[in-house]
Amino acid sequence: MRVLVISQYFWPENFRINDLVEGLLERSHEVTVLTGLPNYPSGKLSPGFGFGGPYTNQFGGATVIRVPLVPRGNGRAIRLVLNYFSFAFTASLLGSWRCKGRYDAILVFEPSPITVGIPARVISWLKGVPILFWVQDLWPESLSATGAVKSPRILDAVAGLVRWIYRGCAKVLVQSEAFVQPLLDLGVNADKIHYFPNSAEAIYQAPPAEEAWTAPPLPAGFRVMFAGNIGAAQSIETLLAAAEILREHGDIHWIVVGDGRLAPWLREEVARRGLGAQVHLVGQFPLAAMPGWFAQADLMFASLRRDPVFALTIPSKIQSYLACAKPIVAALDGEGARVVKVSGAGVAVPAEDAQGLAEAVLKIYKMDASGRKVLGDNGRKYYEKHFDREKLLDKLDEWLSEVKKK
Repeated sequence: MRVLVISQYFWPENFRINDLVEGLLERSHEVTVLTGLPNYPSGKLSPGFGFGGPYTNQFGGATVIRVPLVPRGNGRAIRLVLNYFSFAFTASLLGSWRCKGRYDAILVFEPSPITVGIPARVISWLKGVPILFWVQDLWPESLSATGAVKSPRILDAVAGLVRWIYRGCAKVLVQSEAFVQPLLDLGVNADKIHYFPNSAEAIYQAPPAEEAWTAPPLPAGFRVMFAGNIGAAQSIETLLAAAEILREHGDIHWIVVGDGRLAPWLREEVARRGLGAQVHLVGQFPLAAMPGWFAQADLMFASLRRDPVFALTIPSKIQSYLACAKPIVAALDGEGARVVKVSGAGVAVPAEDAQGLAEAVLKIYKMDASGRKVLGDNGRKYYEKHFDREKLLDKLDEWLSEVKKK
């Protein structure tokens, strides 16, 4: 099948859609990706890219078509609005012309913003192609949850846009079963909605024990590792508060691997609170390096802010942690907490509960290595049953075949 993937984010930006495209190629689909100039999370265009291009390149066997956009910059509201709508505008204006030929289906990847659905609907209308829309982030709920938008009038307008986008989709895929009801409330037909959770890239496995560590040296002791975006949704202040509570346990270290809009704030807070000996910010590393980083941790950490919309989601890092057979401690509510608990991979406490987080870390800290290994093995087994990459690609193949133009 000829599949047009539309995503504002794509390689060299690190998002799940990169691996999904590789999976589609492995299954002999012909894939074209319509995306923007890469600028996430730094806010600046990635090395090798500029407003002069390149606007066409290859990713494996996929053709990647890029359109210009306004970079995220410092991540403040006005820059994000310009970033989101500039991609929606240029992809709508240029997409059909640059993505030549016929397609059997459009697959949209929507971690945020929902505006990625605008060019999908435009191209769908011009070319007569059915849309499969993969929802990673609920709009307008996430706008109010992060505090980005407080005006009821704007939120209502966004809800209207969301309804229009979903109305034009043949199938709406959701990364969490808890997303189903909000979509029903927006008028999406139940028979359109399908559960399609995130998997993890195939590289996410426990690396061999003898694999040498070549990255920057890490502090000796018990290492609790957070990996991923450092933003408002992650409630990273909960980590800082727990680190303060556990300050007297000098051999417990918090390793933060990643970058994001709040990284400068986090660096300043670590210094202001005198936590430099406990909290270590090591920066961002390529995807291929992440399993090696995970192997250096005794415990992996995930968190989200306390908000009903965040309780509906499963942070994609959870699947990566499970796949690497690492024990997990989480400070979050709802679906993400449920997965951690039912998998037997670790301990979940309520979102923003720093005291509970500190106690959970201590509980696993006091386990012996064999006890922690049991948690990690439990998580890997749960991953293989519920989030296995090949099983999920089988489902996607079925749905693509169902909507394929006759």
